Amino acid sequence: MQIEPLSKLVVLQHDDLLSRDAAVRAKLLAAVQQAYGPHGLGILTVAGVPSLPELRQQLLPLSAQFVRLPKVALARYEDPASSYSFGWSHGREAMEDGQVDSLKGSYYANPLVENTNLPEDLQSEYPSYCRPNIWPDRDLPELRPAFQALGRLLAEVGMLVADLCDEYVQSQGAALPPGRLRRIMEKGTPCCKARLLHYFAAPSNGCETGRSSPADWCGWHTDHGSLTGLVSAMYMKEGMPVESPDASSGLYIRDPRGQDVKAAFPADHIAYQMGEAMQVHSGGMLRAVMHCVRGAAGPAAAGVTRHSFAVFMQPRWDEPMELPEGAQAAEVGVHQYRPGLNFGQFSELTVKRYYHTNGRAVNA
Repeated sequence: MQIEPLSKLVVLQHDDLLSRDAAVRAKLLAAVQQAYGPHGLGILTVAGVPSLPELRQQLLPLSAQFVRLPKVALARYEDPASSYSFGWSHGREAMEDGQVDSLKGSYYANPLVENTNLPEDLQSEYPSYCRPNIWPDRDLPELRPAFQALGRLLAEVGMLVADLCDEYVQSQGAALPPGRLRRIMEKGTPCCKARLLHYFAAPSNGCETGRSSPADWCGWHTDHGSLTGLVSAMYMKEGMPVESPDASSGLYIRDPRGQDVKAAFPADHIAYQMGEAMQVHSGGMLRAVMHCVRGAAGPAAAGVTRHSFAVFMQPRWDEPMELPEGAQAAEVGVHQYRPGLNFGQFSELTVKRYYHTNGRAVNA
């Protein structure tokens, strides 16, 4: 088994995740500590996942096709009642400075289940998770099967990473029942959410004068679910894949020392970022990652778009945000956390910090 740094990221092999060999598992646990422990970056990648390159290639270019639909068609797939957390969302999210984010568009859906039969009271109480999927079958029927296939793959491999997280916290003496972190994610299948992202090309003046912010494609934030799986971004120009036009653009992680690290990884890897919910449920033994996406700048970035896909694996809306026995809230280090919340309440606090309703910022 090999654990190797890649732009300071820990890399695991998919076959090793399936192994029950004691020596392999011991090395995997060391990798979890390196990646997700208090001195880690909060992210690792998994290489050698069967069918990943093909499924990534099928889905990511579809975001470019979707955004070219007429505005009247795009509007059919918006869902204001969910704070634009299902279907199409563009110009609804707030950036760090409170400005509306028009630099990226997102298509949201649960890749695992449709949630078509949930009671209306649940849809009203937890609209970010408990509403049914919206699919553009009328205008882009290829998107649904490609979205679901890649989403399911990331979730399946994510469960293997969750197994490692369970083993690690047990090895560190956490007062958690064996397998609890994975069971929380499995029970949370109705809350799983995937996001197909389209980062629009920089304005022509931005390409000439440079960026105004180091986080101008996606601001600094920490995911609030359990585990986030994501694929390597694809860049496109005039409908064709191209290399990144700016070596300094892409995903950045803020490490425990406060330094910003570019988290580059290849197209045949899946990255898994730790989220705040698992940080809470592990009593702070596993640490979430603050990250942003830095936009491309310079003349070469003109007309170049970025395409990515993330799957947010998280607890069910009614899952108690409970610490392990003996853990202290002050040690957890999650801003929204307070005793007595369930995940739905915890999540809504986060969503309201970042999204707008009727053009007005809503703050928790």
